[in-house]
Amino acid sequence: MRQAIAEYVHDGDSIAIEGFTAFICFSAAHEIIRQRRRNLTLCRMTPDLIYDQMVAAGCASKLVFSYLGNPGVGSLHCIRRAVEKNVPNPLELEEYSHFGMVSRYLAGAARLPFFPLRSYYSADLAQANPRIRFIQNPYGDEQLAAVPALNPDVAILHAQRCDQEGNTQLWGLIGMQKEVAFAARHVIVVVEEIVAEEVIRSDPNRTLIPHMIVDAVVHQPRGAHPSYVQGYYDRDNQFYVEWDRISRDRSAVENWLDEWVYSLDDGRAYLDRLEAGEADIWERLAPGEAYSQPVNYGIYG
Repeated sequence: MRQAIAEYVHDGDSIAIEGFTAFICFSAAHEIIRQRRRNLTLCRMTPDLIYDQMVAAGCASKLVFSYLGNPGVGSLHCIRRAVEKNVPNPLELEEYSHFGMVSRYLAGAARLPFFPLRSYYSADLAQANPRIRFIQNPYGDEQLAAVPALNPDVAILHAQRCDQEGNTQLWGLIGMQKEVAFAARHVIVVVEEIVAEEVIRSDPNRTLIPHMIVDAVVHQPRGAHPSYVQGYYDRDNQFYVEWDRISRDRSAVENWLDEWVYSLDDGRAYLDRLEAGEADIWERLAPGEAYSQPVNYGIYG
């Protein structure tokens, strides 16, 4: 992780650490904080705790997003301090609806300049965001909304597994992982397991991110904690509730960053500290079993 972030994430870059509720790569965010990257534009459909922590650490100057909050809990207090009080830095906001962000990624993946959508009519959001515009339908009389393509400098995506070439498989709530990968200029894939090519080839329909668009592969088991990875570990809801308490106080946040990010060498050290505090944490977050049915792909020829 240290090598991948050092090589591909630079001050001033636009970064998308995506994953809709699941597959949120906190270990990558912590390494970016640890390497003290600055003036980043953070892009994400749901900038929950991961970007709250990065904003608190002074990494970001701008947020491009849809929906902002601690899911099921409340506000993101570090982001609120940045917006309302410029603490630790001023933070520019560029807000869209969920489908607006989806459309931006779709345009970016297709290398189109914009994406049309039926949305934003009589909406305050279009007034607040001048990048949301209205165009004439070239095939009819109506007007359509349009949003610009989003092509992040770097996409960091967590998944269940890939092979050594970077052919990456996901299942569960996959969100926009594939589209973000194709939209980005560089792609870092972080996985629970690196498996043999034969495993990937045995179930090709799960391969959403092909190796030819992957720049780096990082093997970081449990690197999405406190988020979840389908079939590997569940969401740590206790952490999301606890972050609400911590994030209300700037000093408490700085102490947390010192203890859980800056003082640790890497993601493995984070897990060691986590397990030292709660020996049975992975039993508590065990996902149980829910196997899919096998498929016979057969052989042609």
